[in-house]
Amino acid sequence: MDKYPVFLLSLHRTKMARNPMFTIRKADIADCRLIHDLAWQVFPITYKNILTQEQTDYMMEWMYSVDNLRKQMEEEGHVYLLAYEECEPAGYVSVQPEGENLFHLQKIYVLPYFQKAHCGSFLFRKAIQYIKEVHPAPCRLELNVNRQNPALGFYQHMGMHIDREGDFPIGNGYYMNDYIMAMDI
Repeated sequence: MDKYPVFLLSLHRTKMARNPMFTIRKADIADCRLIHDLAWQVFPITYKNILTQEQTDYMMEWMYSVDNLRKQMEEEGHVYLLAYEECEPAGYVSVQPEGENLFHLQKIYVLPYFQKAHCGSFLFRKAIQYIKEVHPAPCRLELNVNRQNPALGFYQHMGMHIDREGDFPIGNGYYMNDYIMAMDI
């Protein structure tokens, strides 16, 4: 099994106008391999200038091994939503309830080809829509974002604000150096 799976886009897709229409579906346990494969295409690129290769490898196993994804869904309450353009996976978002009126956006990643095509904002809006469906009362959405991650501007554009910051140990001597962003929904 290849450690770094790659989805190849056909030549006609690379020449298409970049105006995709996205659809969404809730992931299930059978999608753990797909999420794992998508993560390998996005996470290392996203953090290549922030994390060492060793920390990236550690975090990929910690967050994105098929077994850990299954555990997140079955035991920790993570709900993954998968975005598609036609029948091609484009990205994913993960939401987890953390309290009576608190949800955490755990992950939101878009394949490089679909970045700048509004897939991230589509996923973000769908995550909020999902939360409102399962929790109609007012609540709070939080997320962690690395303080060096350019996505900080995206989250601010989507209406989130920096609430606090922290350095969180994740094991193996590594820390996540994050802002915790928040918004009321």
